[in-house]
Amino acid sequence: MHDLPTLNNKLDALQPKEIIKSIYMDFDNLTLSFSGAEDVVLIDMACKQGLKPNVFTLDTGRLHPQTYQFLQAVMEHYSINIQILTPESTALKRLTDKKGLFSFYQDGHQECCGLRKVEPLKNHLSNFSGWITGQRKDQSLTTRGALSIVEVDATFIGIESNLLKFNPLCNWTSEQVWLYIRSLEVPYNSLHDKGYTSIGCEPCTRAILPHQDPREGRWWWEESDKKECGLHSKKSSS
Repeated sequence: MHDLPTLNNKLDALQPKEIIKSIYMDFDNLTLSFSGAEDVVLIDMACKQGLKPNVFTLDTGRLHPQTYQFLQAVMEHYSINIQILTPESTALKRLTDKKGLFSFYQDGHQECCGLRKVEPLKNHLSNFSGWITGQRKDQSLTTRGALSIVEVDATFIGIESNLLKFNPLCNWTSEQVWLYIRSLEVPYNSLHDKGYTSIGCEPCTRAILPHQDPREGRWWWEESDKKECGLHSKKSSS
């Protein structure tokens, strides 16, 4: 078992680029999650250090066209292959046959996200010792305010039982992420230019107004403490 307090103290003193290098030097069999602006910053930092990250993304079948274009642009820009994970078709058909395509507006988003996101991710992560995410504390003080750079994942199990979860950008602000993107001309989803701050599936995402919580546009019909899809548990131990 890793000494996480000591490891967090070590990584807390480093900048994200250095954190990523340290992670790849000290740990094997890692996979990097890609979906948004923070994740492509991590890809940029890793690729520019020659680390050749294993990258995956979740294609729920309900993403915006701009998100698919963004995915392709990132693969071409960095000359990498991104593994695309998709839902299990039989279970998904069972849900839509029974409840239709928009049951989450009445039942909440957890059931749909469970099939389209959580199960594919669970299967993928079972092959790895750790995964790297673009989560930040300031994305939501309600659900992400207690993030650490490294945690034991409280939701998923890895190939060696305990799965480590790394959040190299957890102490960065949105402003720092976008300064990096703009300064280094890193690819980003064009929906950000239309007021989208947190981008998920098309039926469950909308633009926000200035000064609103960054995740206000996700599942806007639900309470703020429910604005997670099950991929990230705030009960993770550190």
